[in-house]
Amino acid sequence: MKQQVSVLVVDDELIVRESLYHWFKKEGYRAETAPSGEAALECLAKERFDILFVDMKMPGMDGLELVEKTQERYPDASVVIITAYGSIDTAVTAMKKGASDYLLKPFKPDQLSLVMEKILRHKRLDRECRYLKGELDKITRFDNIIGESPEMQALYAMITDIADTDAPILILGETGTGKELVAKAIHAKSGRKNAPFIPINCGSLPDTLMESELFGFTRGAFTGAHAARKGYFEVVAGGTLFLDEIGEVSSRMQVDLLRVLEEKKITKLGETTPREVDFRLISATRRGLERMIKAGTFRQDLFFRINVITLEVPPLRKRASDIPLLVDHFLTRYSRETNKRVDRVTSDAMGALLSHGWPGNVRELENAVERAVVLSRSRTLSLEAFDFLTPGRKQGVPDTRNHTLREMERVHVAKILEQTGWNITQAAGLLDISRTTLHRMIKRNGLEKP
Repeated sequence: MKQQVSVLVVDDELIVRESLYHWFKKEGYRAETAPSGEAALECLAKERFDILFVDMKMPGMDGLELVEKTQERYPDASVVIITAYGSIDTAVTAMKKGASDYLLKPFKPDQLSLVMEKILRHKRLDRECRYLKGELDKITRFDNIIGESPEMQALYAMITDIADTDAPILILGETGTGKELVAKAIHAKSGRKNAPFIPINCGSLPDTLMESELFGFTRGAFTGAHAARKGYFEVVAGGTLFLDEIGEVSSRMQVDLLRVLEEKKITKLGETTPREVDFRLISATRRGLERMIKAGTFRQDLFFRINVITLEVPPLRKRASDIPLLVDHFLTRYSRETNKRVDRVTSDAMGALLSHGWPGNVRELENAVERAVVLSRSRTLSLEAFDFLTPGRKQGVPDTRNHTLREMERVHVAKILEQTGWNITQAAGLLDISRTTLHRMIKRNGLEKP
């Protein structure tokens, strides 16, 4: 854990900086030093630090002012005030301004160790609380579905409207759009949320195996049935059964499934007495079931039975404005999982991601970000990190076809801001607009200075 913790020592006395620097390095922490408050802010602008040890009295910006600016700009960083001029009043003032702790010079290594342990324990508890809150939010909201586009807002509203009914639902969408996540969200917001949610991929099970998995069997019902087993129709017991790729179900299984939906009863393999079952059915498909009906490969009566309510999950190319949000989400996830600090994508790279067609939808985007994070050697993902998406593409010139004006505005403004180092006056001049208009465009497009 220590290797993941970074410390910045801010003190105008060289001997203090050097002694603390060597102590932290010896204990296994990553450490840097700064001789003033101004230098500390420059360090913070370039990289993230978990904990700052800040001298109270320094020429120019003093420790209390640095505490205020750090809390304002980098609220996740903890600050410990160190001073040779200690008093109860200064301690109280420092804590009020956001300091996590207070040390009086000269202090012993044991005191330093105790302060570090206390702060790291607090940070760990804070991370756990935020994680648990996030998990609770997933359950009560939309189960890890990411998106703020109008298309996704309409989908969220539909999920909320239909979640508490027991009507069968058919979810339509291309591969990788997140149909199972939508089904989970419906279940999580329904009155059946405390019962099981069981997903089954119909395309991955052969006909005979699917029958035994769904209906269950008694001992000796067939060769190899050495013990009785409940099927998913029974196991789901008051919950939600999700049949993914229902268009892959065979004609014989379609008949059996239709009978269960109409009668709410099943007969296990090897038995003759029907059993009542209680479940809510959600189905999904990427195939055109109407075409299959015309071709005679899917039963029309089953289609009407499973298609009381229809939801369509939009492909990623139709909600490209969600791509920056998704990228940020996946960056956070895979940076944490790989223990890497990759937290930014250049505007050129984002432009390439926005212009990519994403035939594999959100799943393809997730895989792309994961691959880029795993192979990255810096905190920033550049255009080259995503070259594998479009082999042979001319560097720095993303394809702008099938792109909305708003999306292109975001890419262009972000590129100019990056080129000018976020100099608003210079960027506005290059864009031939006023500073006020540029500020409005920055806010509208959700752009943030790195």
